[in-house]
Amino acid sequence: MAQELPNKSVIYERQLDVNFADLMQSMPGGENLRRCIQCGTCSATCPFSHVMDYTPRKIIYLIREGFKEEVMSSFTPWLCASCFSCRVRCPKEIKITDLMYLIKREAIKNNHYPPKTPIVSLTKESVKMIHKNGRISEGYLMGIVLLKVSFLKLLRMSGLGLKMLLTGRFPLIPEKIKRHGELKKILAFSNKK
Repeated sequence: MAQELPNKSVIYERQLDVNFADLMQSMPGGENLRRCIQCGTCSATCPFSHVMDYTPRKIIYLIREGFKEEVMSSFTPWLCASCFSCRVRCPKEIKITDLMYLIKREAIKNNHYPPKTPIVSLTKESVKMIHKNGRISEGYLMGIVLLKVSFLKLLRMSGLGLKMLLTGRFPLIPEKIKRHGELKKILAFSNKK
């Protein structure tokens, strides 16, 4: 079955990143990337494929062919629900969910992702909060994300936030875990890999 090219007028071979597939395959989660037979099982089982700009099958195709720009600016990895349906049903045992996380990590690392995406802001702020406090304080997280994405939504939700604050469901000071230093060591070790 012939694949459609990404939504650009003309793509020249010199515009492709020939090392992109090798990079993705060299990282945990991308090991079996080249085993994909483009059967479409991943896309058929994905509960969100109908709202993705590229289906999981197409993302794998784009990676293998070197369409780095299209993959990194795609909404697909950010919409992945991490339900593992694709991974469980893949006949070639490709870790598609891990691949989506890999794409997101690379996108954040290289500051290359769709602009004004609430999911991206949510992910970045969650990671910052975990590094700083060892856990996520949901109220603060939503406040920060809404402030960055849509100030009007933040204002609309301020009444709810005030009610949560008054009932004790939204603490004034973000909670921290005990023995935070141990978590920092684990995170520092995992970042070295």
